[in-house]
Amino acid sequence: MMTKNDNFKGSLEMTASMVIAGTVGYFVVMSKQDPQMVVFWRCFLGAMFMAIVCFTKGLHKTIRFDKRLLTYLGIGGIALAFNWLFLFKAYSLSSISIATIVYHVEPFILIAFGFLFFGEKIGLNKVLWLVLAFIGAVLIITGKQSKDTLNANSNYIVGVLFALLAAFCYAVCAAITKKLKDTPPHIIVAFQLFIGALVLFPLAPVDAWSEIPLVSWLLLATIGFVHTGLMCLFLYSAIQKIPTALIGAISFIYPVVAVIVDWLAFDNTLNTIQIFGSLAILVAAAGTTLNWSIKGIVLRFGVE
Repeated sequence: MMTKNDNFKGSLEMTASMVIAGTVGYFVVMSKQDPQMVVFWRCFLGAMFMAIVCFTKGLHKTIRFDKRLLTYLGIGGIALAFNWLFLFKAYSLSSISIATIVYHVEPFILIAFGFLFFGEKIGLNKVLWLVLAFIGAVLIITGKQSKDTLNANSNYIVGVLFALLAAFCYAVCAAITKKLKDTPPHIIVAFQLFIGALVLFPLAPVDAWSEIPLVSWLLLATIGFVHTGLMCLFLYSAIQKIPTALIGAISFIYPVVAVIVDWLAFDNTLNTIQIFGSLAILVAAAGTTLNWSIKGIVLRFGVE
Protein backbone atom coordinates (compact mmCIF):
# COMPACT_ATOMS: atom_id res chain seq x y z
CA MET A 1 0.00 0.00 0.00
CA MET A 2 1.39 3.38 -1.06
CA THR A 3 1.74 6.08 1.62
CA LYS A 4 1.75 9.87 1.37
CA ASN A 5 5.52 9.73 1.84
CA ASP A 6 5.82 7.36 -1.15
CA ASN A 7 3.66 9.70 -3.21
CA PHE A 8 5.79 12.72 -2.25
CA LYS A 9 9.06 10.91 -2.89
CA GLY A 10 7.78 9.57 -6.19
CA SER A 11 6.71 13.05 -7.27
CA LEU A 12 10.18 14.40 -6.49
CA GLU A 13 11.82 11.56 -8.42
CA MET A 14 9.53 12.08 -11.40
CA THR A 15 10.21 15.82 -11.36
CA ALA A 16 13.97 15.23 -11.15
CA SER A 17 13.85 12.80 -14.10
CA MET A 18 11.95 15.32 -16.26
CA VAL A 19 14.28 18.20 -15.35
CA ILE A 20 17.26 16.02 -16.26
CA ALA A 21 15.59 15.04 -19.55
CA GLY A 22 14.86 18.68 -20.35
CA THR A 23 18.54 19.64 -20.12
CA VAL A 24 19.95 16.91 -22.37
CA GLY A 25 19.73 19.11 -25.48
CA TYR A 26 22.23 21.56 -24.02
CA PHE A 27 24.79 18.81 -23.38
CA VAL A 28 24.24 17.31 -26.84
CA VAL A 29 24.81 20.64 -28.60
CA MET A 30 27.75 21.66 -26.42
CA SER A 31 29.52 18.32 -26.97
CA LYS A 32 29.96 19.38 -30.63
CA GLN A 33 29.88 15.73 -31.70
CA ASP A 34 27.88 14.13 -34.49
CA PRO A 35 24.52 12.75 -33.28
CA GLN A 36 25.55 9.17 -34.04
CA MET A 37 28.61 9.54 -31.80
CA VAL A 38 26.54 11.05 -28.99
CA VAL A 39 23.85 8.37 -29.20
CA PHE A 40 26.43 5.56 -29.28
CA TRP A 41 28.05 6.76 -26.07
CA ARG A 42 24.67 7.49 -24.51
CA CYS A 43 23.59 3.91 -25.18
CA PHE A 44 26.92 2.35 -24.17
CA LEU A 45 27.40 4.28 -20.92
CA GLY A 46 23.70 4.11 -20.08
CA ALA A 47 23.78 0.32 -20.59
CA MET A 48 26.72 0.06 -18.16
CA PHE A 49 24.83 2.10 -15.56
CA MET A 50 21.62 0.08 -15.92
CA ALA A 51 23.53 -3.23 -15.89
CA ILE A 52 25.03 -2.29 -12.51
CA VAL A 53 21.53 -1.40 -11.24
CA CYS A 54 20.12 -4.72 -12.47
CA PHE A 55 22.88 -6.77 -10.84
CA THR A 56 22.63 -4.75 -7.62
CA LYS A 57 18.87 -5.35 -7.43
CA GLY A 58 19.30 -8.99 -8.46
CA LEU A 59 16.96 -8.48 -11.42
CA HIS A 60 19.18 -10.57 -13.70
CA LYS A 61 18.08 -13.64 -11.75
CA THR A 62 14.41 -13.05 -12.56
CA ILE A 63 14.64 -13.13 -16.34
CA ARG A 64 14.59 -16.04 -18.76
CA PHE A 65 15.48 -15.26 -22.34
CA ASP A 66 13.61 -16.83 -25.23
CA LYS A 67 13.21 -16.05 -28.92
CA ARG A 68 10.18 -13.81 -28.36
CA LEU A 69 11.87 -11.73 -25.66
CA LEU A 70 15.11 -11.34 -27.61
CA THR A 71 13.19 -10.29 -30.73
CA TYR A 72 11.24 -7.62 -28.88
CA LEU A 73 14.36 -6.38 -27.10
CA GLY A 74 16.17 -6.17 -30.43
CA ILE A 75 13.41 -4.17 -32.13
CA GLY A 76 13.03 -1.94 -29.08
CA GLY A 77 16.78 -1.30 -28.87
CA ILE A 78 16.99 -0.27 -32.52
CA ALA A 79 13.92 1.98 -32.14
CA LEU A 80 15.33 3.60 -28.98
CA ALA A 81 18.69 4.34 -30.62
CA PHE A 82 17.17 5.84 -33.77
CA ASN A 83 14.70 7.80 -31.66
CA TRP A 84 17.60 9.67 -30.07
CA LEU A 85 19.53 9.86 -33.34
CA PHE A 86 16.65 11.62 -35.11
CA LEU A 87 15.92 13.85 -32.10
CA PHE A 88 19.53 15.01 -31.74
CA LYS A 89 19.70 15.73 -35.47
CA ALA A 90 16.54 17.82 -35.10
CA TYR A 91 18.18 19.97 -32.40
CA SER A 92 20.65 21.56 -34.80
CA LEU A 93 18.20 21.89 -37.71
CA SER A 94 15.21 23.42 -35.92
CA SER A 95 16.05 24.10 -32.26
CA ILE A 96 15.98 22.26 -28.95
CA SER A 97 12.62 23.88 -28.13
CA ILE A 98 10.86 23.05 -31.39
CA ALA A 99 12.31 19.53 -31.62
CA THR A 100 11.27 18.70 -28.04
CA ILE A 101 7.74 20.05 -28.44
CA VAL A 102 7.12 18.31 -31.78
CA TYR A 103 8.52 15.14 -30.17
CA HIS A 104 5.51 15.23 -27.84
CA VAL A 105 3.15 14.05 -30.59
CA GLU A 106 4.34 10.57 -29.55
CA PRO A 107 1.16 9.80 -27.52
CA PHE A 108 -0.90 10.06 -30.69
CA ILE A 109 1.39 7.72 -32.59
CA LEU A 110 1.11 5.27 -29.70
CA ILE A 111 -2.69 5.57 -29.85
CA ALA A 112 -2.53 4.71 -33.56
CA PHE A 113 -0.39 1.67 -32.75
CA GLY A 114 -2.92 0.63 -30.11
CA PHE A 115 -5.71 0.85 -32.67
CA LEU A 116 -3.80 -0.97 -35.42
CA PHE A 117 -2.00 -3.68 -33.44
CA PHE A 118 -3.70 -4.07 -30.04
CA GLY A 119 -7.36 -3.68 -31.02
CA GLU A 120 -7.82 -0.60 -28.81
CA LYS A 121 -10.69 1.75 -29.62
CA ILE A 122 -10.16 5.43 -30.46
CA GLY A 123 -12.98 7.57 -29.12
CA LEU A 124 -14.13 10.90 -30.50
CA ASN A 125 -12.36 12.69 -27.67
CA LYS A 126 -8.93 11.37 -28.71
CA VAL A 127 -9.66 12.15 -32.34
CA LEU A 128 -10.38 15.79 -31.42
CA TRP A 129 -7.15 16.01 -29.41
CA LEU A 130 -5.34 14.53 -32.40
CA VAL A 131 -6.82 17.21 -34.68
CA LEU A 132 -5.62 19.90 -32.27
CA ALA A 133 -2.11 18.39 -32.22
CA PHE A 134 -2.10 18.24 -36.02
CA ILE A 135 -3.05 21.93 -36.19
CA GLY A 136 -0.22 22.66 -33.78
CA ALA A 137 2.26 20.74 -35.93
CA VAL A 138 1.15 22.66 -39.02
CA LEU A 139 1.58 25.97 -37.20
CA ILE A 140 5.10 24.99 -36.12
CA ILE A 141 6.09 23.82 -39.59
CA THR A 142 4.79 27.01 -41.22
CA GLY A 143 5.77 29.30 -38.37
CA LYS A 144 9.42 29.92 -39.25
CA GLN A 145 10.10 33.63 -39.43
CA SER A 146 9.89 34.95 -43.00
CA LYS A 147 13.15 36.89 -42.72
CA ASP A 148 15.09 33.60 -42.73
CA THR A 149 16.63 32.38 -45.96
CA LEU A 150 15.04 29.63 -48.05
CA ASN A 151 17.82 27.21 -47.06
CA ALA A 152 17.31 27.95 -43.37
CA ASN A 153 13.57 27.34 -43.74
CA SER A 154 14.31 24.06 -45.54
CA ASN A 155 16.61 22.92 -42.72
CA TYR A 156 13.98 23.94 -40.19
CA ILE A 157 11.31 21.79 -41.84
CA VAL A 158 13.73 18.85 -42.07
CA GLY A 159 14.41 19.32 -38.34
CA VAL A 160 10.68 19.16 -37.58
CA LEU A 161 10.37 16.00 -39.70
CA PHE A 162 13.31 14.44 -37.83
CA ALA A 163 11.53 15.21 -34.55
CA LEU A 164 8.41 13.47 -35.89
CA LEU A 165 10.51 10.45 -36.89
CA ALA A 166 12.00 10.45 -33.38
CA ALA A 167 8.49 10.43 -31.90
CA PHE A 168 7.55 7.52 -34.18
CA CYS A 169 10.61 5.51 -33.07
CA TYR A 170 9.91 6.24 -29.41
CA ALA A 171 6.30 5.11 -29.88
CA VAL A 172 7.61 1.83 -31.33
CA CYS A 173 9.87 1.44 -28.30
CA ALA A 174 6.97 2.19 -25.93
CA ALA A 175 4.72 -0.30 -27.72
CA ILE A 176 7.44 -2.96 -27.40
CA THR A 177 7.78 -2.21 -23.70
CA LYS A 178 4.01 -2.60 -23.35
CA LYS A 179 4.28 -6.08 -24.86
CA LEU A 180 6.92 -6.96 -22.25
CA LYS A 181 4.85 -5.97 -19.21
CA ASP A 182 6.04 -9.07 -17.28
CA THR A 183 9.71 -8.13 -17.71
CA PRO A 184 11.32 -5.71 -15.21
CA PRO A 185 11.70 -2.29 -16.94
CA HIS A 186 15.31 -1.95 -15.77
CA ILE A 187 16.16 -5.17 -17.65
CA ILE A 188 14.34 -3.96 -20.77
CA VAL A 189 16.18 -0.63 -20.82
CA ALA A 190 19.57 -2.18 -20.07
CA PHE A 191 19.33 -4.57 -23.01
CA GLN A 192 17.78 -2.01 -25.34
CA LEU A 193 20.64 0.37 -24.60
CA PHE A 194 23.19 -2.38 -25.18
CA ILE A 195 21.57 -3.29 -28.50
CA GLY A 196 21.42 0.37 -29.46
CA ALA A 197 25.15 0.68 -28.81
CA LEU A 198 25.84 -2.36 -31.00
CA VAL A 199 23.74 -0.95 -33.84
CA LEU A 200 25.40 2.47 -33.70
CA PHE A 201 28.97 1.24 -33.18
CA PRO A 202 29.72 1.22 -36.96
CA LEU A 203 28.49 4.84 -37.14
CA ALA A 204 30.83 5.97 -34.35
CA PRO A 205 34.27 5.13 -35.83
CA VAL A 206 36.95 4.17 -33.34
CA ASP A 207 39.62 6.22 -35.13
CA ALA A 208 37.63 9.39 -34.35
CA TRP A 209 37.60 8.78 -30.58
CA SER A 210 41.13 10.10 -30.10
CA GLU A 211 40.06 13.41 -31.63
CA ILE A 212 37.31 14.00 -29.09
CA PRO A 213 38.45 16.74 -26.64
CA LEU A 214 38.30 16.20 -22.87
CA VAL A 215 35.39 18.60 -22.36
CA SER A 216 33.35 16.64 -24.92
CA TRP A 217 34.18 13.38 -23.14
CA LEU A 218 32.88 14.90 -19.90
CA LEU A 219 29.69 16.00 -21.61
CA LEU A 220 29.21 12.56 -23.22
CA ALA A 221 29.78 10.88 -19.86
CA THR A 222 27.15 13.15 -18.30
CA ILE A 223 24.67 12.29 -21.06
CA GLY A 224 25.32 8.57 -20.56
CA PHE A 225 25.38 8.33 -16.79
CA VAL A 226 23.10 11.22 -15.73
CA HIS A 227 20.70 11.90 -18.63
CA THR A 228 20.26 8.19 -19.32
CA GLY A 229 21.17 6.03 -16.32
CA LEU A 230 20.20 8.29 -13.42
CA MET A 231 17.17 9.66 -15.28
CA CYS A 232 15.86 6.13 -15.92
CA LEU A 233 16.49 5.18 -12.28
CA PHE A 234 14.45 8.15 -11.03
CA LEU A 235 11.76 7.58 -13.64
CA TYR A 236 11.11 3.89 -12.93
CA SER A 237 11.29 4.43 -9.19
CA ALA A 238 8.66 7.17 -9.52
CA ILE A 239 6.43 5.02 -11.75
CA GLN A 240 6.25 2.45 -8.94
CA LYS A 241 5.11 5.06 -6.41
CA ILE A 242 2.69 7.54 -8.02
CA PRO A 243 -0.57 7.32 -10.01
CA THR A 244 -0.48 7.29 -13.81
CA ALA A 245 -2.32 10.62 -14.04
CA LEU A 246 0.34 12.29 -11.89
CA ILE A 247 3.10 10.74 -14.01
CA GLY A 248 1.46 12.21 -17.11
CA ALA A 249 1.08 15.65 -15.54
CA ILE A 250 4.66 15.88 -14.26
CA SER A 251 6.06 14.65 -17.59
CA PHE A 252 5.21 18.02 -19.15
CA ILE A 253 7.98 19.60 -17.08
CA TYR A 254 10.33 18.11 -19.71
CA PRO A 255 9.36 20.37 -22.67
CA VAL A 256 9.06 23.42 -20.40
CA VAL A 257 12.62 22.93 -19.11
CA ALA A 258 13.86 22.33 -22.68
CA VAL A 259 12.35 25.63 -23.87
CA ILE A 260 13.87 27.54 -20.92
CA VAL A 261 17.31 25.96 -21.46
CA ASP A 262 17.19 26.73 -25.18
CA TRP A 263 16.33 30.35 -24.42
CA LEU A 264 18.93 30.87 -21.67
CA ALA A 265 21.80 29.00 -23.34
CA PHE A 266 21.27 29.73 -27.04
CA ASP A 267 18.88 32.71 -27.07
CA ASN A 268 16.37 30.71 -29.14
CA THR A 269 12.86 32.05 -28.66
CA LEU A 270 9.58 31.06 -30.26
CA ASN A 271 7.65 33.51 -32.42
CA THR A 272 3.91 33.98 -31.98
CA ILE A 273 2.84 31.31 -34.47
CA GLN A 274 5.30 28.80 -33.01
CA ILE A 275 4.04 29.53 -29.49
CA PHE A 276 0.44 28.83 -30.52
CA GLY A 277 1.53 25.66 -32.32
CA SER A 278 3.54 24.52 -29.30
CA LEU A 279 0.66 25.15 -26.91
CA ALA A 280 -1.71 23.25 -29.19
CA ILE A 281 0.57 20.19 -29.21
CA LEU A 282 1.27 20.27 -25.47
CA VAL A 283 -2.38 20.82 -24.51
CA ALA A 284 -3.47 18.03 -26.87
CA ALA A 285 -0.80 15.69 -25.51
CA ALA A 286 -1.81 16.56 -21.94
CA GLY A 287 -5.48 16.05 -22.76
CA THR A 288 -4.75 12.64 -24.25
CA THR A 289 -2.38 11.53 -21.48
CA LEU A 290 -4.61 12.73 -18.64
CA ASN A 291 -7.85 11.71 -20.40
CA TRP A 292 -9.40 15.18 -20.39
CA SER A 293 -12.85 15.48 -21.95
CA ILE A 294 -13.11 18.21 -24.59
CA LYS A 295 -16.89 18.19 -24.25
CA GLY A 296 -16.59 18.66 -20.49
CA ILE A 297 -14.13 21.52 -20.90
CA VAL A 298 -16.36 23.28 -23.46
CA LEU A 299 -19.46 22.86 -21.29
CA ARG A 300 -17.68 24.07 -18.18
CA PHE A 301 -16.31 27.22 -19.72
CA GLY A 302 -19.52 27.73 -21.69
CA VAL A 303 -21.59 27.70 -18.50
CA GLU A 304 -19.17 29.74 -16.44
